[in-house]
Amino acid sequence: MIHRICSVLLATTLGIASSLVTGCESGKADPSGEAPPPADVMHQSDSGAFKVDRPERFPVVAAGEHQAAATLAATGVIGPDVSRQVPVISLASGRVVDIRARLGDTVKKGELLMRIRSSDIAGAFSDYRKAVADEALAHTQVERAKVLYDKGAISQNDLQVAQGAAQKSRVDLDTTAERLKVLGAGTDHPSGIVDIYAPVSGVITDQQVTLSSGVQALSAPNPFTISDLSHVWIVCDVYENDLGFVQLGEYADVRLNAYPEKMFKGRISNILAILDPTLHTAKVRLEMPNPGLMRVGMFVTATFHGKKQEKHASVPASAVLHLHDRDWVYLPLPAGQFQRVEVRTGEILAGNTQEILAGIEPGQKVVANALVLQNTVEQ
Repeated sequence: MIHRICSVLLATTLGIASSLVTGCESGKADPSGEAPPPADVMHQSDSGAFKVDRPERFPVVAAGEHQAAATLAATGVIGPDVSRQVPVISLASGRVVDIRARLGDTVKKGELLMRIRSSDIAGAFSDYRKAVADEALAHTQVERAKVLYDKGAISQNDLQVAQGAAQKSRVDLDTTAERLKVLGAGTDHPSGIVDIYAPVSGVITDQQVTLSSGVQALSAPNPFTISDLSHVWIVCDVYENDLGFVQLGEYADVRLNAYPEKMFKGRISNILAILDPTLHTAKVRLEMPNPGLMRVGMFVTATFHGKKQEKHASVPASAVLHLHDRDWVYLPLPAGQFQRVEVRTGEILAGNTQEILAGIEPGQKVVANALVLQNTVEQ
């Protein structure tokens, strides 16, 4: 009986194991069934092309041809003419007690700029008063010596010694008086206050003193610097590869970033012989009279003109789209498509046309009104 029960249990166990093995084999994963479906890739010949409805709404024009010399645009900064800068110095050391002018002020020659309390005046005036006393005593001795010499009481040599002492005392008096004058003080009304006046007319472009600050005689930094801004310098950075565009003595077109509608002429007066070791640029200096609009530190765009004539395209100004600080035009493609192409623009030409320096060639067709097409695409 026991043997029979064991046989039944063994058969049951084998049956369950067989069913489990069969189930596992039937549920085994198929690698090909787990792979993703094949991607449906849509190929496009030009990623910059797009299509619009009714492309005939956007007329196109052919780019014209314009002959002009190559140009180079460089950014420059306005600065004062160094040869027209005059430092304001003080020959007396002391403390500033009054300031009558500030940085950026326009001053006239002889105008009071500041006042300094200086102990140098006390010493100079003391020497002057001693020289006055010595000169008076020497003059008296000469008069006495003349009387004694006339009566035979002294020799001619003693008279000459007295006259020499009087002459020396006169030299000392003149020297001490001149020192007071140089320091800015008078001999009639001595004072410890020294007045500093403007040596020339112009604009104060540098200030190194404040109220109660100390001033050292004939030492840097100078209290003020006055610049004549009737003529200015414009310093531009020109890359080494573009130095062929600049020649000494030639003129460049100058446009102020603050007044882009106005154009001026600047003469190239210097090309620095040493290049910047990091950027490989040369400093190019333009000199020109100040029309009254130029201020120190202003940015300008200087355009240098080459001598070789080149062929460029020209399109209507409305065909150029200014977007994200760049210039673009739209080119028509087959099947009602358009393509936006970046271009490098030049000057505005006659007839409200725009010079295209790079990006398209003469004869290529462009959309006449790029802004209308751009607005249609954005909608």
